[in-house]
Amino acid sequence: MPAERRSIRGRSAVGRFPSVTLGFGEDTEEEKEEPKENNVKKRNACQEWLRKVCPCCCPKHDDVTDTEVTGNPYIHFLLKVKSIDLLKSKSGANRTDFEMWITLSRPFNPTSDELHLDLKTGPLAVVAKGTHVIIPLVAKLEGDRWEAAVVKQEDKKIKLLVNSPPTAVIGRYQLTVETNNQNGSASSTHDPANDIYILFNPWCQDDIVYMDSEDERQEYILNDTGRIYYGTKDQIGARTWNYGQFNDGILAVCLFVMEKSGTSPSGWGDPINVVRIISAMVNSPDDQGVLEGNWSGDYSNGTSPTVWSGSVEILKEYHKKNGTPVKYGQCWVFAGVVTTVLRCLGVPTRTVTNFSSAHDTDVSLTTDVYLDENLEPIEYLNVDSIWNFHVWNDCWMAREDLPPGNGGWQAVDATPQETSQGTYCCGPASLAAVRYGQVFLKHDTSFVFAEVNSDKIYWQKNADGTFSQIYSEKKIVGVSISTKAVGSDERSDITHLYKHPEGSDEERIAVETACSYGSKAKAYSSPTAEDVSLEVTLDGEGPKMGKDAELMITLKNSSSQQRSVSLHSQVSVMYYTGVHKATVRTDTTDIEVLPNEEKILEWTLEYKDYKDKLMDQAALMLTVSGRVKETQQILATQFSFRLRTPDLIIKPLGKAVVGEKMSVEISFTNPLPQVLKAVVFHVEGLGLLTARKINYGDIGSHATVSLTEQFIPTLSGTRKLLASLDCKQLTQVHGVSDITVEEKSNASL
Repeated sequence: MPAERRSIRGRSAVGRFPSVTLGFGEDTEEEKEEPKENNVKKRNACQEWLRKVCPCCCPKHDDVTDTEVTGNPYIHFLLKVKSIDLLKSKSGANRTDFEMWITLSRPFNPTSDELHLDLKTGPLAVVAKGTHVIIPLVAKLEGDRWEAAVVKQEDKKIKLLVNSPPTAVIGRYQLTVETNNQNGSASSTHDPANDIYILFNPWCQDDIVYMDSEDERQEYILNDTGRIYYGTKDQIGARTWNYGQFNDGILAVCLFVMEKSGTSPSGWGDPINVVRIISAMVNSPDDQGVLEGNWSGDYSNGTSPTVWSGSVEILKEYHKKNGTPVKYGQCWVFAGVVTTVLRCLGVPTRTVTNFSSAHDTDVSLTTDVYLDENLEPIEYLNVDSIWNFHVWNDCWMAREDLPPGNGGWQAVDATPQETSQGTYCCGPASLAAVRYGQVFLKHDTSFVFAEVNSDKIYWQKNADGTFSQIYSEKKIVGVSISTKAVGSDERSDITHLYKHPEGSDEERIAVETACSYGSKAKAYSSPTAEDVSLEVTLDGEGPKMGKDAELMITLKNSSSQQRSVSLHSQVSVMYYTGVHKATVRTDTTDIEVLPNEEKILEWTLEYKDYKDKLMDQAALMLTVSGRVKETQQILATQFSFRLRTPDLIIKPLGKAVVGEKMSVEISFTNPLPQVLKAVVFHVEGLGLLTARKINYGDIGSHATVSLTEQFIPTLSGTRKLLASLDCKQLTQVHGVSDITVEEKSNASL
């Protein structure tokens, strides 16, 4: 069923809770004279609400029709409900108002008959907890409360206009109508087709999730596709994701996820609480949530995380298996599903990628690297890590539980990393609080701060077993924080929302403020003077899969004297989370740098050295450390890079028309000098075709292949067709094509 909410409260203040949403069904030619209760076709509630919602959702309704029945021969008979019509057509009145027609056994007499609506949600509906709502008839609608009024009467039919308060609990409500007069009481039979869905409403100024920009509402609520970014800060990749929050059955799945949490529906009127529930329920370690995470590289018992290209298949599988976690997910999959669920429930949400994302394990708010006396990493102590990228979500809401200024975007992370109040969830953390280092504000602000703005501190072991701070890097964590731009497929850099410019006084103050609440508050002392700098860079878009990787190491001596530097380098294959998998190669070299000289060293990693050791994201890390002989200055840096994979090329063949078969050609060139074994293609597109798996077989070294797929479009407009390729030798290969689907012409009908 479609749904729409309506509030008649004043539009001057931003409220905390949603107003009511209704279900709408298929279009009808016109309002029926005698609506039939059972002649109701179900539709996706959230879909129709979001398609029909009106920005002007809060006008007052003061002109209520008072109906007086005179000369009614049936006035003393028991009043029974014959049918209920919720006006579900796409063009019906419930696009902007919560109205319904009720057909009774005889004409309604307001002087002797009583009538009220009864709404119940949850397993144990209680009036005091807002899960059992009794809506009385009133003479005049006032707003800010549950109420209904008769606005029209036609013989045995009455038309009601219903208002709801902005404190309503979200969820699916069972509707019945109760009547009473001197001859007794009667109640309508519950019909699931007349269930009412209440969702958060970002169009309503009194809702905590209210968003005043229509362009942003279109993007963060109504857009059912998006872009998710991955890779490294120097090589940002992007893939299209089908959120599919309007797909048939997804609203029911989202509420099923809420129910599986075991939380009381009485708390579902607060989006802060709902967001924390979804953050916990999208992962599975402690609550049998939607997705099981897997970073091992072995996905033989499920689906590789890189294969997924949308949320619908995942959510429907979870629902179909009655709450058994779907295998497998990693950060971008968790985040994609969170976007789907929260948009479906009416919370403005976007998917966000943080490059060089730190994982602080000891609440120090620093990322710590421990080295032994010889400057070799002490692996068992190095539990903090910096992920090449990490994907989470921002959701929009007011935060009246925090000091003023902390409303707006809130970070939410469903990837199970650390527990929050005993549960694997994270957020909502105010981006404003993160930016200013106010890590004492809830929820999980310290963890998010460390992800985007912690300093990387190197510690060396002393002879007595203690550690001394020898070096720190202040600008490597939290780079190019990215999300899809509003209204386009371009990347929008939102780093400035998470932190002040790197190195500015404001940024340093925020870091010191945050770390004063951490477990290593004494780590900040006067900086060590240094006259030699070390930097690793790459040219252009970086190395390609199947080719040698070439980087540049730059040493700059800003002193007036020669410097001798002993450099140690180690290149490792990494999980994208920053966890070390295997060392590929180590090198040691001595370099002489003349006064005021900038020396560039070319560093090359041959394909034969890495080809059998890569993980899903083709991620590598070069660690360079050294010591300046004359000054004992320590140099250290780590540089993450990935090997770029080719795109799938998708070419539509012929015209795309609703209801008519069409074809697309998908082509791919193997970039590797080896055969790709057991290649599998996955194709899907909202309004084009459901997820389809194609077992292709082997693809030869450097071979170009193509395949043709046929399907019948079901929705008009510009649709996105997504495809991905997966095999043991090569992952993260995908493509997207915009296909403009025309409506079927009348001549062909």
